[in-house]
Amino acid sequence: MFDALIIGGGAAGLSCGLVLGSAKDKAFVKDKKIAIITHQKTSHLQNALFNNVLGLAPSTLGSDILKDGKQQLNDLYPHINQIEKEKVTSIKKHSVGFIITTNKKTYQSKIVVIAVGYTNLMTIKGLESYVEAHPKAVIEKERIWLKNTDHLIEKNLFVAGTLAGWRSQFAMACGSGSHVATDILTLWNDGKHTKIHDKITV
Repeated sequence: MFDALIIGGGAAGLSCGLVLGSAKDKAFVKDKKIAIITHQKTSHLQNALFNNVLGLAPSTLGSDILKDGKQQLNDLYPHINQIEKEKVTSIKKHSVGFIITTNKKTYQSKIVVIAVGYTNLMTIKGLESYVEAHPKAVIEKERIWLKNTDHLIEKNLFVAGTLAGWRSQFAMACGSGSHVATDILTLWNDGKHTKIHDKITV
């Protein structure tokens, strides 16, 4: 049983994982079990090239971000369980959260974050009732979103990134994933608004 399970290892999913991981020393996070299913095959970062993102060197490749992002998460926050080479096939509500089935295993989690791409090839059973045409993409591309209010689909079920209705911009996807992470941390902190910063100390 996980306290939070992130589905998707792209910009939104990894950003969500990094922020959750960075809160590891907080009393309200210490005993939480967190995992991320780092499926990246369909990520739009696979063929991305970045010149217009603050903090990234020009000509940074999205494929390098995918690889380096998983390594960063592992190096800094190894307590977050990275589940490799699995693809989620269904999500089902359960009395204590959700049952998540992949092509290999079944997991349970109290909170789930959906952070996969926004193409109409997204085929996770159990989410069909939330799928609508993407509000900020050209109709011809047939992009979708999971209808939500401020990233929340329903209680303890979040969506992040382009699938949450944001445009396909790297910085937006990262921010969306970080936003969801702080919402989860706020829940764990008894509703007290929570954010995590690293600071230089002297």
